[in-house]
Amino acid sequence: MIGRRRLLVWLSSASVAGLTPGVAFARAAKPLYKDARAPIAERVKDLLGRMTLEEKVAQTIALWATKAEIMDGLAFDPAKASTAYPNGIGQISRPSDKRGGPGIVNTEGGTGARWRTPAENIAFNNAAQHWALEETRLGIPVLFHEEALHGFMATEATSFPQAIALAGSFDTGLVRRVNAVIAREARARGVPYVLSPVVDIARDPRWGRIEETFGEDPYLCGEMGVAAVEGLQGVGKGERLAKDKVFATLKHMTGHGQPQSGTNVGPAQISQRELRENFFPPFREVVERTAIGAVMPSYNEIDGVPSHANHWLLQDVLRGEWGFDGVVASDYGAVEELDRIHHVAVDKADAARRALAAGVDCELPDGIAYRVLVDEVRAGRVSEAAIDTAVSRMLTLKFRAGLFENPYGDVTLAAQITGNAEARALALEAARKSICLLKNDGTLPLRAGAQKIAVIGPNAAPARLGGYSSVPKQKIGLLDGIKARLGTDVIHARGVAITTSENPTDNEVILADPAKNRAMIAEAVEAAKAADVIVLAVGDNELTSREGFAKNHLGDRTGVDLLGEQNALFEALHALGKPVVVVAIHGRPASWPTVAAKANAILDCWYVGQEGGTAMAEALFGDVNPGAKLPVTVIRDAGQIPFFYNHKPSARRGYLFDDAAPLFPFGHGLSYTRFTVGAPQLSATTIAPDGNVTVSVEVANTGALSGDEVVQLYIRHLDASVTQPVMALKGFERVTLAPGARKTVRFTLGPKAFRIWNVAMKEVVEAGRVEIMTGNSSAKVQSAILTIA
Repeated sequence: MIGRRRLLVWLSSASVAGLTPGVAFARAAKPLYKDARAPIAERVKDLLGRMTLEEKVAQTIALWATKAEIMDGLAFDPAKASTAYPNGIGQISRPSDKRGGPGIVNTEGGTGARWRTPAENIAFNNAAQHWALEETRLGIPVLFHEEALHGFMATEATSFPQAIALAGSFDTGLVRRVNAVIAREARARGVPYVLSPVVDIARDPRWGRIEETFGEDPYLCGEMGVAAVEGLQGVGKGERLAKDKVFATLKHMTGHGQPQSGTNVGPAQISQRELRENFFPPFREVVERTAIGAVMPSYNEIDGVPSHANHWLLQDVLRGEWGFDGVVASDYGAVEELDRIHHVAVDKADAARRALAAGVDCELPDGIAYRVLVDEVRAGRVSEAAIDTAVSRMLTLKFRAGLFENPYGDVTLAAQITGNAEARALALEAARKSICLLKNDGTLPLRAGAQKIAVIGPNAAPARLGGYSSVPKQKIGLLDGIKARLGTDVIHARGVAITTSENPTDNEVILADPAKNRAMIAEAVEAAKAADVIVLAVGDNELTSREGFAKNHLGDRTGVDLLGEQNALFEALHALGKPVVVVAIHGRPASWPTVAAKANAILDCWYVGQEGGTAMAEALFGDVNPGAKLPVTVIRDAGQIPFFYNHKPSARRGYLFDDAAPLFPFGHGLSYTRFTVGAPQLSATTIAPDGNVTVSVEVANTGALSGDEVVQLYIRHLDASVTQPVMALKGFERVTLAPGARKTVRFTLGPKAFRIWNVAMKEVVEAGRVEIMTGNSSAKVQSAILTIA
């Protein structure tokens, strides 16, 4: 108790300060860190000063499989939590899944666990937060994180087109709106932090994770990454998170998208110049333009140093050069892999020391290595100051999210907004805008009611969503979409199976029996004889293109053509002499030379989300005019890898006995109408190194239908001191035009667009000529010359 004399003196001082004694006492009794009006930095400092070492380290770890230690059955158990984690819990990984519960298969990656219902999810989250706030010594809330690559990865949440499909829309506004829906669906359940977007540039289609990316181009990946983060977190550099927003995580820094041999987590044999010119820019763009909450290092090594132990990458570049001040969160299991896979650490304690020193603030998903940090500090091998730095960042994120004031989910709000009509409409719009017409000899659009249609293929009936998907309220595949569009039944045959199983959590992937497939091909051919036109849906499933996260759970491939007997099915149907329209539903680019050569039309749909069947049917029948473009180069043979449009001048000389050109170039995409894109008009032909130029481009719809065109702007340095790409995307705009309509699109280019890394590895704008190119594909441009002097 406060002594009477001391109390009187204190009350007198309070009066002198202009406060009534009651108010002064109330303010003094309330710790500064619990004052929502106080600056966040001061709240963090106050709270950190009150924490024990054990409480600090608790903030750097998470629970996933270890959720078993805090659950009674599947319900959160406060007593068990207090026993197992008396110092609090920093994070809980993916509370929407039941991992750690009795009888739940602990498939790594979370997709093997059955999911909680929305109400169960919120009940678990809220119970954990009530315990953290009310029953732990300092009342520090738990940070929940979830996956949200193309939708909040939880039951009943809206499933949008896969990331690479959204990139093909070339519509940043769409990506921003999609991610705003993802954010509000997650936040309604009490989740303030998600592990997306992926801004790795992807240069190897053998890599099973290519579907998670925004494609091969640094500028496109950067613009889509900024849009995604703005949708998730809000536009600008705001310190505090709005109540319907979540913190985003930039993944995976870096080199992840060009692994050695195309295998996930393989070494990235990339020079510093290549990093700075191509792999860093998307990350840098997001860090500099948004208040991004977190960055996740990549699994791979760069020049012998794994990213999770790379001080230069995470401290010198990310924090030092770009000014990032958020959380660096480990990828799942990556800290332990410094020992188990990379062998740069002798044990998990050494791995923890190296990761912490490199700048990794928290270890996901279970904090197995970071749990030893208390002992490491006590033994003098880790400084408590290093712990304080990491913990300060974790606490800052929690204060910015408002978790100390209200960390709870709202079951009523979640029921109202999750997968509702507005979200469904946006998912349908996104699907429509993500479909790319690769080839068309006039067969499309189909004539509803005037043609008898056969819908065939292993991807005709299923609604394939791709990796990092949960179970939305509803989903519709191509077959059902066509039936609904026509209002009648159609001829249907499966044709072939791709794999023996359709369960994406299976570790082993076995191709379907060729003999059985041949029998199904014969059945499909017989059925198709009665049709006027054949719609063939082929590609991948969620087993054949996926994240290969372990030696017993692979997802990368040596080949890029259609698997199994899908080419044989196409050839057999093509032999009937009827028009064959191929609907490509897949995760990796459609490098299918036989199909590309012989199909009458190809609709490239990727994994197009829960409303995909409706959108694909609309595109087939012309209700929607496809307007997407390719965010990657589609190669014709795996021997061309790596193939990207923005190559150096000495590359792509050619091959004996084969065509060096791709099947389809970056930025390619056709329409049911005709567009012309004019030559670039420059506001000035000469500018200073710090000057700007406006590039005007006229685009016209010269066809008979309304449609969308993507105007693309590329540059090439003609007189640089170091070699430069033959072209590099620096602007794009998707426009919608009615028949006969015209529009002038304007781009402003300044020092940021023209800067390069010179021979001394300094970022400069050099004097010289720059070719400015505009068009509707990287392979179809007109140019003008700008001089920088």
